[in-house]
Amino acid sequence: MPPLFTLADVSTMRGSADEHVHPLSGVTVDIAADRITVVVGPSGSGKSTLLRLLNRLEEAHDGVVSFHGRPIGSYDVLELRRRVGLLQQRPTPFPGTVLDNIRVARPAVTRDEAVALLERAGLGGGFLDRRADELSGGEAQRMCLARTLAAGPEVLLLDEATSALDAAAAKVVERTARDLAEGGLTVVLVTHDLRQARRLADDLVVLAGGEVVEHGPATRLLRRAKDERARAFLGGSS
Repeated sequence: MPPLFTLADVSTMRGSADEHVHPLSGVTVDIAADRITVVVGPSGSGKSTLLRLLNRLEEAHDGVVSFHGRPIGSYDVLELRRRVGLLQQRPTPFPGTVLDNIRVARPAVTRDEAVALLERAGLGGGFLDRRADELSGGEAQRMCLARTLAAGPEVLLLDEATSALDAAAAKVVERTARDLAEGGLTVVLVTHDLRQARRLADDLVVLAGGEVVEHGPATRLLRRAKDERARAFLGGSS
């Protein structure tokens, strides 16, 4: 099966003149469909930058990012973001009720459909008419997950999406991610938690200093990565 995403010699740049930095440099990697790919690496290694390239929240300075074999820049950005949904580290509730929030993603969603989305994200239908600004942090994050899923994406990007949650809420999001992947959704997850990577990853991408130093099946890389930097980082997961 061809890869869902391909990054070919991709570099990003921030700043200008002598002040510019390269969060990613010469990154080449494929991301497979219908699997959970977990992106790990030390702080500042470019994990979130790589994730944000996949729905054009950031743009490559050099190289090509492709989605289904087409350069990602050839897609209408709104169409792309409906197909490639992103759940960020901290929830972003909009004004109004939980139902209002879900309808931001798909205005025609019915109450029954909204309840099903909430249940998929680990919340009950009783939350539907609650004010979004009255939810706890974990409830708000799961509401945002339901809102993201309302658009019917084929890819779910998770950027440290459980790092601000308590253990119980994080487990719900992890279980949802696994269920979605088993149902045919592609999941790409950035995490600093190597235990979470062990629990969820089908494939791993290991970044260090803005470069991909290892990528491949998680079972192989967690057992014995070839690159010394990857071994040093992944050693913390034992």
